[in-house]
Amino acid sequence: MADKNIQLISTISEDNKLTIALQNIDMPKPGADEVVIRIEAAPLNPSDLAVMFSAADMTTAKQSGTEQHPVITADVPAKAMSAVKTRVGKAVSVGNEGAGTVIAAGTSAGAQALLGKTVAVIGGGTYRQYLCAKVQSCLALKDGTTAKQGASSFVNPLTALAMVETMRAEGHKAIIHAAAASNLGQMLNRICIADGIDLINIVRKSEQETLLRDMGAKYVVNSSKESFLADLTAAIIETGATIAFDPIGGGQLTSDILNCMETAASRNMKEHSVYGSDTFKQVYIYGALNRGPITLHRNFGFAWGVNGFLLFNALSKLGTKTVMAMRKRVADEITTTFASHYTHEVSLAEVLHLKSLAAYSKQATGEKYLITPQR
Repeated sequence: MADKNIQLISTISEDNKLTIALQNIDMPKPGADEVVIRIEAAPLNPSDLAVMFSAADMTTAKQSGTEQHPVITADVPAKAMSAVKTRVGKAVSVGNEGAGTVIAAGTSAGAQALLGKTVAVIGGGTYRQYLCAKVQSCLALKDGTTAKQGASSFVNPLTALAMVETMRAEGHKAIIHAAAASNLGQMLNRICIADGIDLINIVRKSEQETLLRDMGAKYVVNSSKESFLADLTAAIIETGATIAFDPIGGGQLTSDILNCMETAASRNMKEHSVYGSDTFKQVYIYGALNRGPITLHRNFGFAWGVNGFLLFNALSKLGTKTVMAMRKRVADEITTTFASHYTHEVSLAEVLHLKSLAAYSKQATGEKYLITPQR
């Protein structure tokens, strides 16, 4: 086993400064029901950036230190400090998921069974070289699956599956998904095709339309076109979609979706009602690509809901049996249905180079970064 370990940490100080740096830490020792994983691949997800950057204004970011041990600092607006007061002065480890080889294991049968295996892991702190994790946080990958292939086994795959299971549990029959050309969106598209579920994909570029249609998507609507609302309404009428998942958050897309749902639901009403149709319409917001206010133009009656959608909360509602089946499906289909494609690979040090930071912080659709901590 190696004799040194490095992790990426994010700290906010009392003087309104964010510092992101690499930290030397001890090699972990596993407890009875734990394993030590040599992390070989870890994705940069939007949820990771939320922890890494917190409330800092990243337009003020500066790089110091050395090439191999860079340090990023940025200003945290004074008005945001109260919202992050519980993490002031604390070195927060970053990284929600990753994959690698189990190099040490505790004494339990479950831990020993993973020794030497390639596993995916969730639970935090994966932006490091060696991680100690509970057996329950690990997903044993099928023989021949690489760490790179399995690095994104949890956040995107389980979120996509949780969307489908939430649709079923709440009695809806078709889904609307925004920013649909993302890695997660492509996974959701493959799931819905395989499971025979109608999915309306909202994109904003013509090349994204082409990408999804080439993958077999039947319903793709472009929010940048003048015909967007009419196209979305027509797709809703055809599919009966009454549930949507939106990673954008800010702006009026949520409102547009609800209004189009209401137009579709009320088109055959024989009598006018000031309360609108009785068809319940649900939009879940699971991201914050637009951090501005959510604007609702209330033309969609009273049978509606707008809620946050967080993976771990959704999984707790679905139950253990469903979640275990989801995890098995991910492991079985990680190179097909749940395959992730990365446009850039960076080392732990390169994550803290301003050039890389400026690129991955855009969270652009079709651009996905992978960290390779062993480089």
